[in-house]
Amino acid sequence: MFDSVIYNCAIITVNPRFDIISDGVIGIKDGRIAIVEARDANQPLPLATDRLDAKGGIIMPGLVNTHTHLPMTLFRGLADDLPLHTWLNEHIFPAEKKSICPESVYAGTLLACAEMLLSGTTCCCDGYFFEDDTARAIAVAGMRAVAAQGVIDFPAPGIPNPSLNIQTASAFVDKWQGAYSTITPSIFCHSPYTCSSETLKAAKKTARAKDILFQIHVAETKAERENCLAEHGVTPIKYLETLGILDQKTLLAHTIWVDEDDIEIIAKNGANISITTESEMKLASGIAPLPEFIKAGLTVGLGTDGCASNNDLDLFRELDVTAKLHKVNTGDPCVADAETVIKLATIGGAKAILLDHLIGSVEPGKQADLIIIDTHKPHLTPVYNLPSLIVYAVSGADVRDVLVSGKAVVRNRQLLTSDVNTIMADVNRMRITD
Repeated sequence: MFDSVIYNCAIITVNPRFDIISDGVIGIKDGRIAIVEARDANQPLPLATDRLDAKGGIIMPGLVNTHTHLPMTLFRGLADDLPLHTWLNEHIFPAEKKSICPESVYAGTLLACAEMLLSGTTCCCDGYFFEDDTARAIAVAGMRAVAAQGVIDFPAPGIPNPSLNIQTASAFVDKWQGAYSTITPSIFCHSPYTCSSETLKAAKKTARAKDILFQIHVAETKAERENCLAEHGVTPIKYLETLGILDQKTLLAHTIWVDEDDIEIIAKNGANISITTESEMKLASGIAPLPEFIKAGLTVGLGTDGCASNNDLDLFRELDVTAKLHKVNTGDPCVADAETVIKLATIGGAKAILLDHLIGSVEPGKQADLIIIDTHKPHLTPVYNLPSLIVYAVSGADVRDVLVSGKAVVRNRQLLTSDVNTIMADVNRMRITD
């Protein structure tokens, strides 16, 4: 007797064999996937308290967004078409100083969660300030997340005294570690150029002591690489290695301006990577060498970055753009094939944020974080190859139903955990005005 059974669906499992079941059934018990199998038309459906007819749609793992700054939905479209350092120093940092507070962080996060859930993302990896309010909103929304308190060597929202940044991050981790089944705390140092070596080492030491993920932006721009070489005599990746930052519980965001030696260092230390293709394109930061990462056996996830630099959180768009960008960049149409990029947004992303034992594939024992895609649409007809359809045709608007730990959070395109109109009204009320 299952809690729920989903049937009348094709299933992209993203298991180690990347099995695809053309007509399958999934049984869910206590929030976990209990069975995944082909349906026998001559046999009745398994007994269940609730049955969900997928109506011929596609079921796949909920998408995993490995790099977000959720409250930055507040700044969507605020400062576009600018270089990263101009965008950050002349617009985003001042906007944060003016408008970021517990109330705005909570509202901005609720908006981000609504956008992600409605477009098929069930888990994200976040880093920002007032992260306690971010985590509260994530819990209300019913998402799964790795949530990190931000650390930076400047006065920041909620931390006017930078000497308290590690203490604040540590207290955040202590509050949330083990407190909520779908929220995992983390620590996020902004970057090697905004955090001193002492801050970086202290933050990583704290993360190691608490056995959590450590996150950092690194090698995002050419200028960052050149400045690091001038100041420290090594690349940003080598610099982090000399400080003892790199290990299997380190997530490197962006990692664009790297060479073969850097990639070898990352592989040797087992660190993980999140690429954010659309944000990196929009800021003209560069193109992360994804084919080289994959060849080196690195664990890579896909993220959107914050809405201030993307400007949306639709991970299906990232799939499409990532696949096409690397084809044109390498001149090879076989690079970044559909199956590969789907893995980036599911099992690869889950592994990058240390949650692949729980999510990222449709397999017995995994948490039932699942999405159902409605394929009864002109732009999704006909269907020859499901992975290709997912990458090159599906958008977040095609997601009909979403489950997190077996609980429905989106049903028939309606968010069940929050009122979207109220959320949007709250964020509009907080718009920055001159």
